[in-house]
Amino acid sequence: MAQREGQTTERWAVWDRFIRAGKIEPGTLGPELEASWRRCQAAGVDPLAGRSTMVLGSAEFAALAERKQDLIRVAKPFMENLYSLVAGSSFVVLLFDEQGYLLEAVGNPDRILASQDLNLNKGALWAEAEVGTNGAGTPLVLGRPFQVSGAEHYCQKHHRWTCSGAPIFDPRGKTIGLLDMTGPVDETHIHTLGLVMAAVEAIQHELEVGQKNRELRLLNNRLSSIILTVTDGVLVLDVDGVLDQINPVAERLLGVSSQQAAGKRITELVRDLGPIRELLAWGREFLDRELELTSGRGTLQCVASGKPILDEGGVVKGAVLFVNPINKIKGLINRFSGAQATFRFEDILGQGESLQRAVQLGQLAAANESNVLLTGESGTGKEMFAHAIHNQSERRKGPFVAINCGAIPRELIASELFGYQDGAFTGAARGGRPGKFELASGGTLFLDEIGDMPLEQQIALLRVLQDKTITRLGGDRPFVVDVRIICATHKDLREEIRKGTFRQDLYYRLNVSMIRLPPLREHPEDIPELLEAFLHKFATRKGVANLRIDPGVSGALQGYAWPGNIREFQNVVERMVHAIKGEVITLGDIPEEILRAPDAAAAVAAPAPPGPARNPAPANLREQLLEEERAQIQACLRASKGNMSKAAQELGMARNTLYRKLQKLGI
Repeated sequence: MAQREGQTTERWAVWDRFIRAGKIEPGTLGPELEASWRRCQAAGVDPLAGRSTMVLGSAEFAALAERKQDLIRVAKPFMENLYSLVAGSSFVVLLFDEQGYLLEAVGNPDRILASQDLNLNKGALWAEAEVGTNGAGTPLVLGRPFQVSGAEHYCQKHHRWTCSGAPIFDPRGKTIGLLDMTGPVDETHIHTLGLVMAAVEAIQHELEVGQKNRELRLLNNRLSSIILTVTDGVLVLDVDGVLDQINPVAERLLGVSSQQAAGKRITELVRDLGPIRELLAWGREFLDRELELTSGRGTLQCVASGKPILDEGGVVKGAVLFVNPINKIKGLINRFSGAQATFRFEDILGQGESLQRAVQLGQLAAANESNVLLTGESGTGKEMFAHAIHNQSERRKGPFVAINCGAIPRELIASELFGYQDGAFTGAARGGRPGKFELASGGTLFLDEIGDMPLEQQIALLRVLQDKTITRLGGDRPFVVDVRIICATHKDLREEIRKGTFRQDLYYRLNVSMIRLPPLREHPEDIPELLEAFLHKFATRKGVANLRIDPGVSGALQGYAWPGNIREFQNVVERMVHAIKGEVITLGDIPEEILRAPDAAAAVAAPAPPGPARNPAPANLREQLLEEERAQIQACLRASKGNMSKAAQELGMARNTLYRKLQKLGI
């Protein structure tokens, strides 16, 4: 006791010299205390005051307490435990925020400290710059536990007390508060600061646990939201393969509620358990494997992926399966791979009677689900009609899958149509592959050049049309497909039946709605409209504006037989656009093989414009056209009295073009 009183007297003398003269003898005060005193002196703290004058109002303190409610809630029990160790003494346990505002007190601070005129009301500021060196403000400045006893306080009113304070940090290391234990200086104990530090460590641990619990709850809520909103069916399994949870999509797929599914074994739902066994036993995840799910609605073909659930030691504790009906996956594949119909009936150009009759039959076919047989020569637009029928039908939201039966080797057409299982034949893709019937399920399958399909595949196709089921090559399980069939051929199928290359029963099955597409020579009245449309299309692509057509061009094109039909006509127009040098399509721009045809020559035979006599019998149509052009230019030159600009304007060409033609024609 005498030694403590001696130390107190000595420390008081050091304090007195500093307050009076601002001097501290070397070695008489620790560096932290000396630095704190000098900070207080620089801040203008009154050493004879020591009462906090900075106090939050009731509304401000209520807002502060609201922000610090987690800290107060966690710290309060530890403050009470700490106080129980010194119950009966004059100590008080105090909780401050990171700025030094008093949040909570355990003990009876009013009775203990009121005689010293100290402010220990909640909301009082005990920062070092406010009340000098103390057990709350100074540890906050230092950022570590610190004890201030007796005359070590900067303000004289605090010399009767000892304060032990330790900052409280959040899990990220940020200071969020401070715990202080204050009592009479003559009751100072060497372990007081240690008790405060232990309490702070416990508070920080509890805060960290609370933070982790909040993060886990947030993570759980996020995962639940994801599981409930994803478009995949989700099945959560424990390590024994028992269902723990399924999401609403899986409920619809399986036809049961999550409560009904809980407790079921995956063996009751899945036929091929190989991938799932490896998933649960070894944690081997798998992606996009075909699985059959057994539900209250029957067998469902699905594409599934599996992910293991591992603990912190990497031990498998369960798994998550993501499943999608295979039809949905195929629909997405078709959507992004271009398996869609693009043309509509309004895209079909022409008002000819024979063409409009075919359009009307196509629109009638679109209104029902019957099979359609499109016949006609090559290039008449059979695939365009198939697109239009699909897009006007009830299946327009489904896939449109086309296959050319004449372009696939006969040994591969079965696998293309019906698909195959894993290992069905040498070179088969691993995991198998769906066929065109599966990919077109829910939509339309367009079988182009059906007349070229091998007889053995015609039998398989007939079975599919009758039973509405397919079996993959190498497989043993048929499954239902919902497909509308549109076929097309340029052949006479009745003649093919007579020759024995096409099955009669298949013909009758396909020929429910037959539509014959007329060749272009049967509706030549549509050629001007087609010419305008194709010229605009190719001129726009070439970047040529205001391209015009010379009179007589349409007539020449109408006189040609067009054995290649619309496809040939379109190609010829494209050639003309790319070959032209000016802005006017003339008879001279028509390909020579078109003009040499006798029927085209007859179409352009017309009275010549007035002018000098010409050679009476041109050798061919090319020469006749040159004569016609020469006569037209000469007539314009006479009418304009040799004015080249006026003549070029009348002819609809540039003056330089007119000069080149004069040179070419020898005028």
